[in-house]
Amino acid sequence: MKNQELRNRTKSFALRVIKMYCALPKSTEAQVLGKQVLRSGTSVAANYREASRARSDVELIAKLGIVEQELDETLLWFELLVESKILSSAKMTKIHQEAEELLSMVVAAIKRLKGKQ
Repeated sequence: MKNQELRNRTKSFALRVIKMYCALPKSTEAQVLGKQVLRSGTSVAANYREASRARSDVELIAKLGIVEQELDETLLWFELLVESKILSSAKMTKIHQEAEELLSMVVAAIKRLKGKQ
């Protein structure tokens, strides 16, 4: 059940990233940063889905590592959107928090799996 819950959360997160991108200003800076966050933010769900099909713990750890990287990259783009004043911190609070929570969950899963080895 935990796997399905995280699968649903990563998909919902990807949808939120898509909506955020669609609401960005049309300035060059906003669109460049937006496309970056669109790629990494939607990649979280795709890579988690792939990880859920892993054939071994080693493969699962490797694929979850990619999810971790994509979440961390997404957080960087969120920070740049706020620090460049393209989006307000208030508008980004919930989606930023969700990314942090997902990252914590993925890191915990990786540690748990590595502990089993």
